[in-house]
Amino acid sequence: MPVRMRTALVPSATLPLAACAGRQSALDPQGLQSGQIFHTLSVFLIVAALVWIAVVIVLGLSMLRRKRAADQPLALHQPFERASGRVIFVLGLATLVIVLGLSIVSYAGQRTVFAKDENALTLKIIGHQWWWEVRYEDDSPARSFVTANEIRIPAGKPVKVELESADVIHSFWVPSLTGKMDLITGQKNELQFTAKNAGVYRGQCAEFCGLQHAHMAFAVLALPPDEFGRWRDHENESASDPADQLGRQGEQLFRARGCALCHSIRGTLAGGQLGPDLTHVGSRTTVAAGTLPMSSATLAAWIADPQHIKPGNYMPKMPLQSDELIAILHYLEQLK
Repeated sequence: MPVRMRTALVPSATLPLAACAGRQSALDPQGLQSGQIFHTLSVFLIVAALVWIAVVIVLGLSMLRRKRAADQPLALHQPFERASGRVIFVLGLATLVIVLGLSIVSYAGQRTVFAKDENALTLKIIGHQWWWEVRYEDDSPARSFVTANEIRIPAGKPVKVELESADVIHSFWVPSLTGKMDLITGQKNELQFTAKNAGVYRGQCAEFCGLQHAHMAFAVLALPPDEFGRWRDHENESASDPADQLGRQGEQLFRARGCALCHSIRGTLAGGQLGPDLTHVGSRTTVAAGTLPMSSATLAAWIADPQHIKPGNYMPKMPLQSDELIAILHYLEQLK
């Protein structure tokens, strides 16, 4: 093979391996449920591969046998016919056993994937075009709060998510932790998963839901239980007051320029319900539902012209002067 062809083929052959690991890969399970799904998939693939190999071998031997007997007339050979009948019966029985075995493996896997734990942390997740509303439920209303586009959970603890849609059909999928579950308007679905290890895992809407479907992602941050407890206590608090004059100016502009009509910030006069809650937006890891990593530059770009970054989303472009943009940005960055 020419050197140039080898050089071109090697990267092409290894490129698919890049999808076998990482924070959004079903082939790199980091949860109890995803591990069981991967195990079930592996069993099915191994059995299917063995059956395929056996069929190819038998087909090849049959073709060789037929080639050697090509000069013989087509005549019935009773011993051969009886032997063929027994082989067909055994193979049919083997097929039945394989199908039943795979059904048992699938059933056993589903018992783990769809198992319920009454002590699980309960979250309510509502899909919007194109962002995720995350509600942390608690028996005490004072311990319940709302965030968006980022889910923090305790590692090693079961988590139950109650899924709803505010508009069209979406699909909740965190490949490294669990399988897919649809969010359907007027219907409540449930999914439970447990992250075995602390880490950051990427989730994605897996059902085409409109123009910006590909930019409807979210991050799942699995934290050590103690750290999660501290985060939850802090997240339950209202937004802190601006620490300086520029921040106070930004808070006033946030309301004056109409941002508060769509967004809510607990502890302030901003009480909009159309867009994501921004109470602690400064501590999030992404902007615009996973579209951009969180930084001063990306947050400023999103505030200045959201339609350029995510065309078709419901956040309008507001006419802001540069000093107004800087003040609002400074205020939002303090919301941690």
